[in-house]
Amino acid sequence: LLRWTHPVHGMIAPVEFIPIAEENGSIMAIGEWVLRTACRQAASWDNGHKIAVNLSPVQFAHADLAKLVHQILVETGLSPKRLELELTESTIVADKVRTLHVLRQIKALGVTIAIDDFGTGYSSLDTLRSFPFDKIKLDRSFMADVERSPQAKAIIRAVLTLGRSLDIPVLAEGVETLVQLTILQVEGCNEAQGYFLGRPKPIDQILLIGGSDVRNDQPAATEPARMRLSRPA
Repeated sequence: LLRWTHPVHGMIAPVEFIPIAEENGSIMAIGEWVLRTACRQAASWDNGHKIAVNLSPVQFAHADLAKLVHQILVETGLSPKRLELELTESTIVADKVRTLHVLRQIKALGVTIAIDDFGTGYSSLDTLRSFPFDKIKLDRSFMADVERSPQAKAIIRAVLTLGRSLDIPVLAEGVETLVQLTILQVEGCNEAQGYFLGRPKPIDQILLIGGSDVRNDQPAATEPARMRLSRPA
């Protein structure tokens, strides 16, 4: 998720300014800038890593969203298979027919699509049935309760089983403790994301920490770090 580094107020969380941007329409320009900047940075990396970008529901009202994605990919030289776009269930429910049509256009470009905050919407299973998503991102609320709630753990296990049955990898959001991470490993989760793995940082700081072979262009805020998991030995 995008963070705003304000010269006076410092780091501003997306929950504080994204809703305002969606309301006044500036989210369109912000969203285009974010997508272009993210793709440009990823194209400069030598390691072939993918980059994931969140899409606002308002962006799906844009008649030429798929065209814009294609234009930015061509402009930046990023391979479509290295871009992952994320959207929430609520985005799909708002205008299912139109949204699914746009998603199919984007997927036809070779871009992967992830469903974000899975499990909090009104029609999670129907959403999965309607579109071949490339990844399921389990909502952070389940991780928040997993250490003390058998029900939360059972739901996580069920979603992981569903993902394996559909051959869709599952990423657990909101991992903030070692216990939570261990539970995911035991249950066979594919990927995890959260503050325990790393807090949001400008891209130049992430590259320094990783000591990677990525060539740094301009810095941009990133979401909590994610990683792939394996079962404990």
